[in-house]
Amino acid sequence: MTEIEDNPAEGRFELAIDGSQDIAAAYYRLKGDRIVLTHTIVPDRYSGQGIASRLARGVFDEIRATGRKAILRCPFMTAFYARHPEYSDIVDGLEDSGEVA
Repeated sequence: MTEIEDNPAEGRFELAIDGSQDIAAAYYRLKGDRIVLTHTIVPDRYSGQGIASRLARGVFDEIRATGRKAILRCPFMTAFYARHPEYSDIVDGLEDSGEVA
């Protein structure tokens, strides 16, 4: 069973952070039958603990399990994908977010 929960009412995938009430979230919007990953948030106090990578892996696995495709707009998800090309079967494109890192 995945640790990722899809919360369509909030437009995000959520990962509960062990031992707390906090969550990490990957926000998305739907574009036809594709999921556009727009933004990833991890509370600052958990920075550097691998939570965002755990979230990204779970989100990509969840998208794969549903047979859908992802469009990456989020800079973090794009960087994660660059390091994990094994997800090329679900990534259907990249969108420039216009954000400056």
